[in-house]
Amino acid sequence: MWLLLIFGATFFWAGSVIDPEDNCSEDGRECAPWLVPLAQGLGALVGLAAALNMLANPNRGSFVDPATGELVWWQGRIGKVGGDEGRIHPSRIATIRIIRHEDSDNSVSLYDQEGERIFFFDEEVVPWPYERWAERVVAKWPHIAVEIAD
Repeated sequence: MWLLLIFGATFFWAGSVIDPEDNCSEDGRECAPWLVPLAQGLGALVGLAAALNMLANPNRGSFVDPATGELVWWQGRIGKVGGDEGRIHPSRIATIRIIRHEDSDNSVSLYDQEGERIFFFDEEVVPWPYERWAERVVAKWPHIAVEIAD
């Protein structure tokens, strides 16, 4: 998202400082003054989308509740208004499975003692890098196994 924000800001800035009338070839044959405001608008749109995504990012995550020892996850929270939330005690978790994908983001899944996937507790709420997060969880609860698949 940071790269998209920088990309959008760069295009918006360039559209602000380039005079559309100067956007012509030296001989004046090829001229496209409409490209400058188009690039500026595209930059504004991409920058705004990245900024809003980054603003929403704190609205999903997870932490360990110190009072109960449970892993708490949440998604879709806006301010103090709820959203989706769940809790699971680490004693119910048997496996953390991290699947590395070549062409896309990695995925994370938690499985209970019966081998069933625990839904909604996935890469959306787990901080990156996933392997480091899994190491911290296993350090606190050594009964949890970590599987990394490519």
